[in-house]
Amino acid sequence: MRPNVKFVVKILFGIVCLFLYCEWLIYYFVLLQCDWPQLDPSIEDPFIKQTHDDPVRVMVLADTHLLGSKEGHWFDKLRREWQMYRTFQTAMKLHKPDIVFVLGDLTDEGLWCSDAEFQYYIRRFHSLFSVPQNTRMYVTVGNHDIGFHYRISPYLNQRFVSGFNSSAVQLITLRGNHFVLVNSMALEGDGCFLCRAAELQLSQIEKILKCASGRGSCDGKTRLKIYSKPILMQHFPLYRKSDEDCDEPDEAPFPIKTQKFKEGWDCLSKESTYQLLKQIEPRLVLSGHTHHGCTRNLPNSNGIEITIPSFSWRNKDNPSYGLMVVTPNNYSFSKCLMPKESTVINSYMLGGAGLLCWIVYALYKRTRRLLTKIGRILVKYLIKNNFT
Repeated sequence: MRPNVKFVVKILFGIVCLFLYCEWLIYYFVLLQCDWPQLDPSIEDPFIKQTHDDPVRVMVLADTHLLGSKEGHWFDKLRREWQMYRTFQTAMKLHKPDIVFVLGDLTDEGLWCSDAEFQYYIRRFHSLFSVPQNTRMYVTVGNHDIGFHYRISPYLNQRFVSGFNSSAVQLITLRGNHFVLVNSMALEGDGCFLCRAAELQLSQIEKILKCASGRGSCDGKTRLKIYSKPILMQHFPLYRKSDEDCDEPDEAPFPIKTQKFKEGWDCLSKESTYQLLKQIEPRLVLSGHTHHGCTRNLPNSNGIEITIPSFSWRNKDNPSYGLMVVTPNNYSFSKCLMPKESTVINSYMLGGAGLLCWIVYALYKRTRRLLTKIGRILVKYLIKNNFT
């Protein structure tokens, strides 16, 4: 191979190695640092019977915000979807969860896009977030998917329900663990077409749970073989004044952290929060919507609420997702930090600078050898022609 060709090949090899690291290997390097949390026997609920089933491994993410045709630039869309695809599929290979929950805002423009584009959204989502056959996936709806309460129509709601197989209220049971998924926009309590149906479904779930716990009458309908306190999942956080009391690595930055929440817009209303906690009596609440992380104690309860940050780098430099191990009488939760956008950019800059320095140094050496060779030829020529 000729010297110039070898030099070009080395440059191309360096570029390919840098690209592979920043677009593939870095996800493994970062996500390998995260593993399933361990259950702490000392915090088991003594009133709930232990089972012999394996603990359920749960992965939770929120706010994927797949970009649309109106507000999404093609390169931004390509970049964000590749990042989410690479992270999710790497997590599937490393963690192998039993069940995956996505807490709303799957789409960025689902509330106003056409039917054709919404069908495209569905295909893209299932392509990017495909799961193995032995892994279940469930989603809740977000305001970007069908709109806030004031603008939801039966058509938009049904389009999402049919496209993602996600009703307003769902009760998912796996190995004695119960997960209640709720449409946050259906909790306004104003008797709308969506709210009335959600209220009836929540009342039915309340009866099922009380029947299983022995605290209520059983009417012969769906019964739970094993009772355990449910885990509540929805898009909106429960009512809180702001994120000011949150102390997390992925918390909201200042001054966003201190901004007051608007009920029904940034979080559920006080009334809806009280009613939901009273009916479901969850041991844990998982939510999204704010794009930032937060963990807090539930009001008048022994449970806690964990807000999951956005899964998209478009909304956050340091996104994350949750891993949870659950049994009927115990659970453990941890967050997995994903590669930072700034880290990837800095890796490209550092690697590019190093490659450029190597190119300059290599060219300098080649030029120096060439000049030395020319000098020797010139000296020989002068000696030969008696010019010394």
